[in-house]
Amino acid sequence: MSDGRFAAGCRLALTTFTIAPLRAGRVDRPVAGVAMALAPAVGVMVGVLLAAVLGGLAAIGPPLVAAAVTVAAGALLSRGLHLDGLADTVDALGSYRSGPAALKIMRQPDVGPFGVAALVLVLLVQAAALAAVAARPWPALIASTAAGAAAGRLAVSWACRRGVPAARPDGLGALVAGTVGPGVLAGASAGVALLAVPAVPGRPWQGPVAVAVAQAGSLLLLRHVVRRLGGITGDVLGAAVEVTTTLFYLGLVLTG
Repeated sequence: MSDGRFAAGCRLALTTFTIAPLRAGRVDRPVAGVAMALAPAVGVMVGVLLAAVLGGLAAIGPPLVAAAVTVAAGALLSRGLHLDGLADTVDALGSYRSGPAALKIMRQPDVGPFGVAALVLVLLVQAAALAAVAARPWPALIASTAAGAAAGRLAVSWACRRGVPAARPDGLGALVAGTVGPGVLAGASAGVALLAVPAVPGRPWQGPVAVAVAQAGSLLLLRHVVRRLGGITGDVLGAAVEVTTTLFYLGLVLTG
């Protein structure tokens, strides 16, 4: 890999998954492949920032308030694009339409009842789970939010793996679909699982299991979406981030 492609991929990853004020650089499929492979690493950086917000606010106020602000901060750091993608994807799936008809619904600017319900559920679950995480020691807290944000972006890497088509001939989905190879996925998955080991004190297995279960849930969703839409879109990638992150947080707190 050339240094130029890697640098451009880093820039694209940061501008795609965060509000980092960087100028647009080279954008093509090779660069997009690097960016999607680096998505979990960007998630780690986002998660560390969220840990500072969660831990800092929990030290001076109610944990639920700290968790709610942390969830809001996470949405702000991504410009709300992942939540928008979740709402659009759920609206399309809830319409029971397929192919172009479902894609047309996803392009509409308004949010339907299915999308609203999905947003409320995801935000409530994330806030409630983070409120429980807020009471944990700093190493566990940092591992929880860093692994959660990384796991959400890892779902994007999996959605962009070779063999998964784009639903449209244009847009973000067409740019990134099929750009991530199996070796990268294996390494990134192992890295996120290791990152999650300290997330639950006394239970080093629970964090990695939560990563695995969350990814499995995301892959099931992806399989259904590809069958209904014909491939992935940028909205589908956003939905994958939110669903996977939510499932991971649930996995950290459901058994203790």
